Amino acid sequence: MVDFSLWDILRNLLLASRWTIGLSLIAFIGGSTVGLLLLMLRLTKLPAVEPIVAAYVQLFQGIPLLVQLFLAYYGLGLFGINTSPWVAAGIGLTLYASAFLTEIWRGCVAAIPRGQWEASESLALSFYEQLRYIILPQAIKIAVPPTVGFLVQVIKGTALASVIGFMELTKVGKTIANATFSPFLIFSCVALMYFLLCYPVSLYAKHLERKIHVHR
Repeated sequence: MVDFSLWDILRNLLLASRWTIGLSLIAFIGGSTVGLLLLMLRLTKLPAVEPIVAAYVQLFQGIPLLVQLFLAYYGLGLFGINTSPWVAAGIGLTLYASAFLTEIWRGCVAAIPRGQWEASESLALSFYEQLRYIILPQAIKIAVPPTVGFLVQVIKGTALASVIGFMELTKVGKTIANATFSPFLIFSCVALMYFLLCYPVSLYAKHLERKIHVHR
């Protein structure tokens, strides 16, 4: 048994939270980039493209994130690729986030009244000009609150990266708990850390949602 003071526990968990935040940002930025690309492909309504994007979304929404992380970590190894926990966690969470963000943003675009599309068509705008100047500026206002709110799910999802050896908040907490034999204390501190990371984001998402409703 290793003797850790409360300060030692909190200090180590605070250091570990850096990797949780870093992985969350990688997953959110990567998921946003892939999700935006998939959204644009889906909006083209090309017969060969839309079913593929829809299948992608259904696939990665339907497979548990834990399984996706295992597949990213061990699956790439089958092709001779030496995958680190960082890379596997980043890929797994990016795929997970992109599927959900694509669907969130598709719903926001669908919420734009059909008359806006018809009005932009009457101006002889191309499809991409309609999106750029008319549809997306309106959809972005609707999309911001649920997108920020989804970041909370991404932050909490990083806890599953501990199963592939990624040293984030949960993994470090488990290591300290094994050394101190005080799992209740350690994981209470871990829960507090996640709360401190997620609660401000949740409040900000609710603030944005109220602000948008007021403008409407």
